[in-house]
Amino acid sequence: MSGMGFNYIVIIFVLGSVPPEILTDNYTNINLPDDQLKFYFNSFPSMTEKCRNDPDCPYKEHLDSKACWGYEDNCKPENAYSIPKCPGDHKGWVATKQAQLDTFYTQGDFGYVRDQKREMRILCEPLFLDDSSLECSNHMRFCRGRNIMINFTDLASRRDPIRYKMDVLKEGQIGGYCTLNEGRLKENADHISPLQSWGPEIRNFRKLARRPIPEGDCDVVIEKPTFLMKIDAINMYHHFCDFFNLYASLHVNLSHPSTFDTDNHILIWESYSYQSAFEDTFAAFTSNPLWDLKTFRGETVCFKNIIFPMLPRMIFGLYYNTPLIYGCEKSGLFKAFSDHVLHRLNVQRREKKNSNIRVTLLSRDTQYRRILNEDDLVEALKRNPNYKVRKVTYNKNLSFKNQLRITRNTDIFIGIHGAGLTHLMFLPEWAAVFEIYNCEDPSCYKDLARLRGVKYLTWENLEKLVQEDPGTHPDGGAHAKFTNYSFDVEEFLRLVTVAEKHVKNHKAFKDFIKQSSKKNITSYKNVPKDEL
Repeated sequence: MSGMGFNYIVIIFVLGSVPPEILTDNYTNINLPDDQLKFYFNSFPSMTEKCRNDPDCPYKEHLDSKACWGYEDNCKPENAYSIPKCPGDHKGWVATKQAQLDTFYTQGDFGYVRDQKREMRILCEPLFLDDSSLECSNHMRFCRGRNIMINFTDLASRRDPIRYKMDVLKEGQIGGYCTLNEGRLKENADHISPLQSWGPEIRNFRKLARRPIPEGDCDVVIEKPTFLMKIDAINMYHHFCDFFNLYASLHVNLSHPSTFDTDNHILIWESYSYQSAFEDTFAAFTSNPLWDLKTFRGETVCFKNIIFPMLPRMIFGLYYNTPLIYGCEKSGLFKAFSDHVLHRLNVQRREKKNSNIRVTLLSRDTQYRRILNEDDLVEALKRNPNYKVRKVTYNKNLSFKNQLRITRNTDIFIGIHGAGLTHLMFLPEWAAVFEIYNCEDPSCYKDLARLRGVKYLTWENLEKLVQEDPGTHPDGGAHAKFTNYSFDVEEFLRLVTVAEKHVKNHKAFKDFIKQSSKKNITSYKNVPKDEL
């Protein structure tokens, strides 16, 4: 069969062979933000036609659009989900402004998805629909397959805990009945590191002697699409690299109307039982319980549809290890991710009672990087009648959903360098994040703010802050991240004023205030006290 024929099979069947009309009979599977619906329908003409002919379809206003996400081959810029901005100098990276835009789009926007889709190559080719198939992007950053067998029998006797291990599978313990391109498999198994690619696992792929599912070679057959995940759940910054890459992988895999459906499975590639302060986020991607390597220990499992998503520490990946060109901001991919998560978790934007600026200061209950005079800073802020100020600590005592509710309804978000600043991804588009001190790590949250498209500020005059002590890194030597700080109150207020001016002059903020004034004010009777 030709490569074109195989791609046709993958496109139609990679997420299952159930017809769209059955999967989406009541449209409940289409659970996307309103402003993303036209992009969804334009991606699937069959769904557009179904909705047009169905008098009960609630999405008719989102049909007949030229809207495109940005990675489609025929997508024109004026129809794309968003176009990034490059108001600043590229500092010698490229020769032209257009090249600057193109570079940013490729590095941190839907252009990254576009390139992964273009790189997809067949590693194991089927002849018939019941055969297996496997295809991957370069370096096995993203892979997907049908009728794939994985043999977990050795795990029954394995006693060491599994996390960040590259020896989970041995040769032949993953495979399928298809024509294997051994040269291409070996060529793409070149990024061998636990969280860089799926090379450590898929390099062991071998052709099976027969079709595993019809021949009864599987102890378990998984019918629903299954995503494998190797996670980097150290803290919010790194764990949200997992979630972000899972979301971006939905777009790489965009091949069926059920792409964004949550009736799937997620198998975390480790033997530890998953526990995280951010586990609520998985509800944005699956409605089923999470699996791990203990789930199928000692069994041979066949997956009718399996997806190996992009990983959190890929070389030149998203968003950790992203080499971001200077001068650009506002990635549509990051906005789409933020809106997707907030929508799926039902974190709503509340109407404002007035035009006051909502200022949230993130306090740390950790040993290091505490703001020693934060109470003085908060009191100084409260003296400004134009500010609605609150100090919060995002820890286990405040659910992650409630944290998101606070963040989404914040105009100026203030905090010292730390993973909690990852919340900036869920700020309103007009907001400003004030990393009060970057602790000599200047790019981390500045780049994340650029990608999300929110204003970024940090401390400018080092003579106006006091470091408690030199700071001692656990491995020895002075380090700015391992101490605490006090900040000059007047300088602090000056920088907050800069953020305030940005917010008040932002068109989206002005429109939001105008819209709020026309609506009935949302009742706050049932809003938890920790959100007010």
